[in-house]
Amino acid sequence: MPKYYLTTPIYYVNDVPHIGHFYTTVAADVLARYRRRRGDEVMFLTGTDENSQKNVEAAAKNGYAEIQPYLDMMSGRWRETWTALDISFDDFIRTTEDRHKKAVEKFWRAVEAKGDIYQGDYEGLYCAGCEAFVLESELVDGKCAIHKKEPNRLKEKNWFFRLSGYREKLLAHIDAHPEFIQPVGRRNEVRSYVDKFMSDVSISRESMKWGIPVPGDAKSVIYVWFDALINYLSGVGYGTDDAAFAKWWPADLHLVGKDIIKFHCALWPAMLLSAGLPLPRTVFAHGFFTVNGDKMSKSLGNVVDPKGVCATYGIDPVRYFLLREIGFGSDGDFSLARLAERYAGDLGNDLGNLLHRTLSMTEKYFAGKVPAPATGDTAAVWTAYEAAMDGLDFAAALDAAWGLMRDSNRLVDTEKPWVLAKTDTVRLANVMYTLLERLRQLSWLLEPFLPHIAPKIREQLGCAAAEQGKTWEQAKIWGGLPEGGTISKGEPLFPRLEEPKKA
Repeated sequence: MPKYYLTTPIYYVNDVPHIGHFYTTVAADVLARYRRRRGDEVMFLTGTDENSQKNVEAAAKNGYAEIQPYLDMMSGRWRETWTALDISFDDFIRTTEDRHKKAVEKFWRAVEAKGDIYQGDYEGLYCAGCEAFVLESELVDGKCAIHKKEPNRLKEKNWFFRLSGYREKLLAHIDAHPEFIQPVGRRNEVRSYVDKFMSDVSISRESMKWGIPVPGDAKSVIYVWFDALINYLSGVGYGTDDAAFAKWWPADLHLVGKDIIKFHCALWPAMLLSAGLPLPRTVFAHGFFTVNGDKMSKSLGNVVDPKGVCATYGIDPVRYFLLREIGFGSDGDFSLARLAERYAGDLGNDLGNLLHRTLSMTEKYFAGKVPAPATGDTAAVWTAYEAAMDGLDFAAALDAAWGLMRDSNRLVDTEKPWVLAKTDTVRLANVMYTLLERLRQLSWLLEPFLPHIAPKIREQLGCAAAEQGKTWEQAKIWGGLPEGGTISKGEPLFPRLEEPKKA
């Protein structure tokens, strides 16, 4: 089986997950489910970043005398949230685990042996929100462009990574591998940074007391980003399981937010080059979204809890909305009013209504039995869908499925089966089989996005057992719905909500 290894960022545990975290994680989950259906052996890694100063401050704020119990509690909440929302991760890495600490020490030693770590004095501006030193040129009105706060000036004796020594190699790799940084706009941004601004980076902190100690220097801890990025290695056996690591590395895809792309596309590949390891194939940076036009913040009271919104609308509708409404890679806006519209329109009227009326007419005109197969061709839909999914264009993939769905609804309106039942029963059988078979195929196309709804479609079509053992390529073949099967019309897939939810 081909292997496919993808990751989300690991998340700080200074707070609980919000809808932005869910967005990234759902995108990874959709890809993992799609790749599994295509026949790949998938490793989907997510987890928590626990060696951050933010977490130390959060532990103190919440009354914890010791940090580790707080981290254990909060990491547990993150894992429980993803489990409750049916995220199909294969492993969950924590940066306080022994396997990660072993990987970090091995990696440090490898970079040190290459001669790329040296000690020196550092004085510069440090943004606590970014957990990174920043340049004067990166500030806007003297403040961090992301966190809108003035950075602190720090002076420490630190260990440094010779990042600037990899400028030419990084530029050559970026130019030779256009797929390495996606989308294109982000690639241009990173290339400019590497070419003009990238410099050696401090990779230890003398003033911080929480983190993984620097090998051979117990007074200092490893800078959180140098530590955290290694999770992509420790999660697949680096330093603990050579066979697993040889199997899975390099990663096929890192999914990240656009705010951390420089760490992933400049620092991280240089670290790997120094350690003599292959680079990941693709790093894809998605955009941010506002909530009703405003930045999400506690002070505005507009932080969206993914478990809460999924409890109202269902997990699948929220998954669908996030990846249909907001072009992956672009910025967008989250609105409960738009979610309600998508729920009622795209899901209720387009998909739910197509299934319900097709099954109702099958009951009425064919006693609930699937008629004889009719000729048909959906190859172009599958081709467009697969190209979009392989390019991480989730909205385009859904557009391909919805095009087939809307064409099917038009087919009902133009052919008028209720008229054909009186005038042309042969044509009626062809129309009804076409609708039923398209719904079978749609259940496959939609399953990565709607993992709970898609199987219900097959159940209602009466083909769940027959479809269970099919491969992706077999599912694409027209005529897979056998003649004579008995449908089982159930409850509406998307029941009407009591009232539209307002933002």
